[in-house]
This record gives sequence, C-alpha cells and structure tokens, in this order.
Amino acid sequence: MNTSAVAKLLGVSPSTVQRWVRQLELQMERNELGHYLFKEEDIDLLKQVQDQLSKGMILQNVNVHDGKSRRGIMKTTVSINDKAAELIMEKVEMLEQRLNGKADDVVSYQLLQHRREIEDLQEVIKSLTERIEKLESKQNSPKTGLPAENLLIFDKEVPKKKAKRKNIITSLFGF
Repeated sequence: MNTSAVAKLLGVSPSTVQRWVRQLELQMERNELGHYLFKEEDIDLLKQVQDQLSKGMILQNVNVHDGKSRRGIMKTTVSINDKAAELIMEKVEMLEQRLNGKADDVVSYQLLQHRREIEDLQEVIKSLTERIEKLESKQNSPKTGLPAENLLIFDKEVPKKKAKRKNIITSLFGF
C-alpha cells in the first residue's frame, strides 16, 4: 500500500504517517520515486504506534518492533572550557554589581526629590492653614464694623441683570 492508502486506513493524514516513519526511524520499502510502500506487518506496526499515541504517550517514547523504548536525543552545545566560563561569570558579576550601584543611585536621587516635594507641599499646607484661620476669624467677628470690601464673596449679594430684548432683525442676522 502507498502512504495515502495507509493514512486513510488509520484515519490520519499522509504527512502524519511520513512523520511517524521518519521520527521512529522505521525501515520501510520505497519505490523508484522514493515513496513508501507498506506491507501488512508495517501497517500493524503503525497501528501499534497509533494506539500508543492515542493513550497519551509521546512519539519519542513509543515502543516499536521488539519492545525497545525509543527516546528522543537532545543535541548538546559545544562545551566551553573552564577558564572561559570563569571569565564570563566574572564579567557577569561585575556587570551585576555596576547595575545594582546604578539602581541604588537612582533610588537615592528619587527619594531626595520626593523629600523636597513633600517639604514644599508642607509649606503650602501651612500657608493655606494660616489663611483659612484668618478668614474664619474675620467671619466670626461682628459684621457691622466691617466695610463691604472685606466681606467674603459669598456674603455679598450680586444684583441680577435684566435680560435685554433683541431686535428681530439682529436675532435673524446675528448682528
């Protein structure tokens, strides 16, 4: 059978069948064009793979043929010799110390700036408190002896203005 027929039989896509063959390194026959040809044993093997995958096993741990467990291989990076690693670690530590020093400087500056702002606000609050006390003392004193200009605004009555009558022509043309 070809890949498409096996995929239909198993209910998966042809690319899934090809991926299983490649990743599990299954030895399958190929035709002259390089397409896989599956025999009954191969189909039974792929059914076993599908059953194991449907039970939640990952592809790298699927058992094939004689029951050997297949594990994925992780490529390791090129190891760095110990002196180079130590040099890199020293540089990283030095950079961390410099970074911490800069962070401390910034925080100190911000604290000083905030302290100045708080002191300024306290001065404003103090002056506003004094003004409120003066106004309250003026308001509590008898009003008879005070001139009209010393009265608070909300104590004065403002006369209402009479509404002007507009001419019809000016209201139409906006003059």
